[in-house]
Parts: sequence; structure tokens; C-alpha cells
Amino acid sequence: MNRLIRLAKSSIGAKAVMALTGVALLGFVVVHLTGNLLIFSGPDTLNAYAASLHSMGNLLNLARAGLLAAVVLHIASAYRLTLLNRSARPVEYRQTAPKVSSYATRTMAWSGTIVLAFILFHLAHFTFGTVQPEAYAWADQTSPNVYKMVVVGFSSVPIAASYIVAIALLGMHLSHGVTSMFQSLGVRHPRYDTLIAKVGPTFAILYVLANISMPVAVLAGWIT
Repeated sequence: MNRLIRLAKSSIGAKAVMALTGVALLGFVVVHLTGNLLIFSGPDTLNAYAASLHSMGNLLNLARAGLLAAVVLHIASAYRLTLLNRSARPVEYRQTAPKVSSYATRTMAWSGTIVLAFILFHLAHFTFGTVQPEAYAWADQTSPNVYKMVVVGFSSVPIAASYIVAIALLGMHLSHGVTSMFQSLGVRHPRYDTLIAKVGPTFAILYVLANISMPVAVLAGWIT
């Protein structure tokens, strides 16, 4: 047990935790996005999908708890790595060259914290109904209308704008995170490094565009 704790506190252990939780969170965001995009198929399809999720009962709550735990572990590992890097180099270089790393790389810690805040906001908005009760009222019924809840929710410009900004920050985080995940898991080879380096940014762009298409479609009146 002590060996596991020492490993988790080490640089290698922290990177492993970040990579493994990153894989879990990546799988979640893909599944979550796929389900949400059903809004373009109409209310019947999206509401049927939402009903199937809620029929899972406690399993759904367990999945939510697991998601939050993975996010917390992911961020804690990032801060742990930051502290280890600083302790390994207590004296800062006289000159730094930030151009060597991307903006997304240099802002991983704070963007991850903002993503956690967004997840909590998202749960308060669409899961617990404390942010926008008038939207949640459509889901808090005998026959929940999740489609209408999303439309009413994104009809608010401040709410829609907050989602767009948060998704952009998440995309920035994924841009670097997805690519570095390959390195942390040891799935890299000089022959494929150029291709792997493009995976993260490409995935992030597609993810952001797909996600913001929903609030944009509502605000534009394409989904009513």
C-alpha cells in the first residue's frame, strides 16, 4: 500500500493518473456529445435518449460521482506535477522561451480548474435545476421534456455564452491533453509523432464546433 502511495506521489505516478483519468474523461465527453447531438434529430429522439439514461437510476448517479472523482484526480495530478517540476528546478531560468510550448500547454492547470467549475455549473443547470428553474421545470415532470429544457436553457444569451466560452476552454485543454496522453501511456513512436501531434488539436476543433452548434442553433432559431 505504501509503495502505491509513493508511486502516486511520484512524477511517473502522477503522469499515469493523469493519463488514465484523461482516457476516462475523453470517453465521457465523446459519449456525452454524441447523446446531446440527438437534439438535431428532434424532441422524440432526444427525450427517448434522456429517458433511457434516467432509467439507469443509481447507476447514473454512480457514473456522475465517478466523473467528478476523475476530474478531481486529474487536476490534483496536474498540480502535483507542477509542484514536482518546480521543486526539481527551484531557481527559475533568467530567460524563458514560451514559444517552445503552446498556449494550451502552459495553461493546462487553470483551464482544468475552470472545466471543473463548468461541470459543477452544468450539473446545477440541467441536473439539479438550481441555475435556471424555468428550464429545469420541463424535465421535472412525469414525462420529462429534455428537448424543451435545452431549448429554453440556451435561449438565454448569458447562459448560452457561458457554455460557448467554457467549451472553448475545454477544447484548449483537450488540444494538448489528448496528444500528451499518448506520450504518458507510452503510445508514441518517432515515425508517428507528427501525426500524433495533430490528433489533439484536430479533435479539439471538431469537439468545440460540434458542442457550440447546439447553443448557436437555439439562439439562431434553427431549433425551437
